[in-house]
Amino acid sequence: MVRGYPMPIPHSPRFLALNLLLVSAALAQTPAAAPVPFSAPPAETKAVASLPVIAVQGNRFVNPAGQTVVFRGLALSDPAELLKKGQWGRRYFEEAKKWNANVVRIPVHPADWRRLGEVEYLKLIDQAVQWSGELGMYVIIDWHTIGNMLTGVYHLPMYVTSRDETFRFWYTIAERYKNNATVALYELYNEPTNRDGNMGPMPWGDYRKLVEDLTFMIQSINPRAIVLVAGFNWGYDLSQVRYDPVKAPNVAYVTHPYPQKRRDNWETNWQRDWGQAADKYPIVATEFGFMQDGERGSHVPVIGDEKFGEAIIAFFEKRGISWTPWVFDVEWTPNLIADWDYTPSRQGAFFKEKLRQLNK
Repeated sequence: MVRGYPMPIPHSPRFLALNLLLVSAALAQTPAAAPVPFSAPPAETKAVASLPVIAVQGNRFVNPAGQTVVFRGLALSDPAELLKKGQWGRRYFEEAKKWNANVVRIPVHPADWRRLGEVEYLKLIDQAVQWSGELGMYVIIDWHTIGNMLTGVYHLPMYVTSRDETFRFWYTIAERYKNNATVALYELYNEPTNRDGNMGPMPWGDYRKLVEDLTFMIQSINPRAIVLVAGFNWGYDLSQVRYDPVKAPNVAYVTHPYPQKRRDNWETNWQRDWGQAADKYPIVATEFGFMQDGERGSHVPVIGDEKFGEAIIAFFEKRGISWTPWVFDVEWTPNLIADWDYTPSRQGAFFKEKLRQLNK
């Protein structure tokens, strides 16, 4: 108390009037938030690190100087799964960079997208994009569903989605990263398959129309967006592209050429099944890899060895095909690392050396 100035009694009319006057004055000095229009799009992120914008030119990816860019990197694990394992953080991306990757592929499983919720999952993708950009690596965002979206039949519960959810996902992603060049490629649909009819009919023309509708939406938001379109037979077969390609600009195609997709005459079969598309369009092998029979998690079609590794890398390099072997994880297979100290597995050691040699 200051002598000569009696304090107002709490809860007295004078005290309440004084408080009201102070609050009113404070509010008057606080700028009001700008109203958000009802038609406003989802929130957009700002790029922290600026990488050159990638474009499609003929059958190549190019940078703003017109120089060819070949993406060679790593297929990562789902951020939500890494979070559950206690392995989510910048170090994971730093270790990928130590392998000399220039791109990382980030798979988003529909079940994890729903489990975490859009807001929380986007925080993980934001971090992944930020860390990758700071480390000089581009990002492929992959909607990691497997099955037949035309009939709504999927391989396992973790891959279950819908046309509506898929459009909503890509609408959100396109708006969020439309001005962030680190997100270079939008992989629309991980592995379309109908298991030889067991998941119902899947005509190429209907699938192509689905892809074109997604592409129209994404490129209306971001005309520079490059979409990746997977082939049939679990993302392997692009033979239909020769006769009926996706009718849109900035399209590249995806193949998943695991060793047992074709058990002999690899080069001849690869050229017929998907290699011929590289004559006209950029191709990215966003999954492939090998492991030995009897190893934990080994299964058809991934059984193979370094003979396959040498053959597939030579095939890619001759045609300028980009690649990201599966998977930079300990538990998922074929695994590239043996432990969370990032010790390379057998296939990991092989591909780590190829990244060192080829990414200059």
